Amino acid sequence: MAELKSLDFGGTARAPMFALPKRIRLSTVLCTIVLLTMAFFVLYPVALLVYNSFLVEVPGGKALGLDTWISAWSQPGILQAILNTFQRVIFTELISFPLAVVIAWLVMRTDIPGKRLIENFFWIAFFLPALPVLMGWILLFDPGHGLINLAWMWLFNVPKGPFNIYGFSGIVFAHIAARSVAAKFIFLAPAFRNLDGAMEEASRIAGAGPLTTLRKIVIPVLMPAFLITIAISLIHSLESFEIELILGPTTNFYVFSTKIFQVVREDPPQFGVATVLGLAILISMLPLILWQQRLSHSRNFVTVSSRSTTLPLRLRQWRLPIFTLICLFGGFITIVPVACLLMGTFMNLYGYFDIPKVWTTAHWMAVLSDNTLIASTINTLIMGLSAAIFGTFWFAVVAYISVRTKFKARGALDLMSWLPASIPGIILGLALLWMFLTVPALQGLYGTTAVLVVACILASVSTGVQLIKSNMVQLGNELEEASFIAGGSWFYTFRRIVLPLVGPVLIAVALLTFASAARNVAGIAMLVSGDNRPLAMLQADYMIDGAFEPAAVVGVLIVLLALTMSIIARYIGGRVGLTAITRKKDL
Repeated sequence: MAELKSLDFGGTARAPMFALPKRIRLSTVLCTIVLLTMAFFVLYPVALLVYNSFLVEVPGGKALGLDTWISAWSQPGILQAILNTFQRVIFTELISFPLAVVIAWLVMRTDIPGKRLIENFFWIAFFLPALPVLMGWILLFDPGHGLINLAWMWLFNVPKGPFNIYGFSGIVFAHIAARSVAAKFIFLAPAFRNLDGAMEEASRIAGAGPLTTLRKIVIPVLMPAFLITIAISLIHSLESFEIELILGPTTNFYVFSTKIFQVVREDPPQFGVATVLGLAILISMLPLILWQQRLSHSRNFVTVSSRSTTLPLRLRQWRLPIFTLICLFGGFITIVPVACLLMGTFMNLYGYFDIPKVWTTAHWMAVLSDNTLIASTINTLIMGLSAAIFGTFWFAVVAYISVRTKFKARGALDLMSWLPASIPGIILGLALLWMFLTVPALQGLYGTTAVLVVACILASVSTGVQLIKSNMVQLGNELEEASFIAGGSWFYTFRRIVLPLVGPVLIAVALLTFASAARNVAGIAMLVSGDNRPLAMLQADYMIDGAFEPAAVVGVLIVLLALTMSIIARYIGGRVGLTAITRKKDL
């Protein structure tokens, strides 16, 4: 066979004795087209950011200069915003990461009961949109009218409650109770599940206790997975926007992303200043991106496998207390805020229980009879489904080129797939706005849902590509080689062999993309018009205007949509071991 064919992962079979050595293969052409397309939609907006950051107004037109950079760093409160950003990120990660590690270990490596129930809690928390959940926390912890504070004042006969959802501590709490712990649990759980337990068993035989085994065996073995999770969490945490947008201004607490939004909303908008601040975030995130890539390409996977060789650790008398504590936490971050949000939709004035008429159904009737809601729902479905279908296919192609081919520029392609995650959504939306306004072929799309679809695909490209890559590295090459030997082309092999093999994870990625699009606010805020506004932006507009009652109704509808997606994704994700962490390849 070696005399007839020689194979490479570029996708085509070639005869070494007779093929033209300089022939351009179809697979190389296709990979180059993918690379150029990714460069246009990722690098071109970044280039626009850089160019416009140096563009200044001069008599008679515009010129290049440093005035915008000087003006940006002399903005009032900018240094405090930088400090606030890093303080919030550090405190959130120091609390959420150890908590997620402990919960993932308990669920995956011990005999704790109700494991499926606990996992369901965290999958639901992962999919719940930030703004609707935040409204539930506001109803509980508003300093003047929150239910918990009112109960405290009544019980202890004091004029003021102890909790305040607004400000630094409230923002950290909102992040931990929203997706911070849940996302880390989902990323870490498969790593704990697939951990080969031979060394754990040896540690126990040697007389080491559970905590010693966890500290000296499990944590060092899974350190690559931990570091990747930390890198991903830091990248996403630095660009957080929605929670700070609602909770920060009351106490004059601004972070980098909300400071950018503030200068864009000024009259006139300071787009140049916003661009400089956005580039500053991009530059600060580049080391994290490079670090994550280095960790992802590491081959220290030999201690992780698809088989566990040890029995779960017995918790004995601690089984029920630990199960109860974790379930209480899971219910607290899911059921409690959603129940409060639903209750708030029936309140005459959101959060006020001391008025003559507290309850009403008028808000439901007003919102459901508003044509704006119907149009926004249709926009959300079109945007989410389009992003899920086209985005997932695109993610699969990029992941395949990065993992399964010898395309020379596959490293650059993989790096570009990470860049959108490093750019704050509000700035990426601004860059896309400039792109759609300056490229003649794209100008006709401005104001349509297609613009939002592109923004949502870019917002999910990093997660989607990495999830698919983590599954593709586990596939053997035999079926692809057989297809090439039989004369199958690169595209035929990709369509008929690779896609069916990773079908379950593609469905899960599509659901994640849909859910991300349905709750996206920061990435589309600069691109939304009256005609293409989705539900998430409709709710954000209501909240910014102080209309919390209709915002709560819209939030319930978004939650119902998110819960449906979480149920489907939980079912599929549990079967494929959905994770962004690279695992050992099955040979």
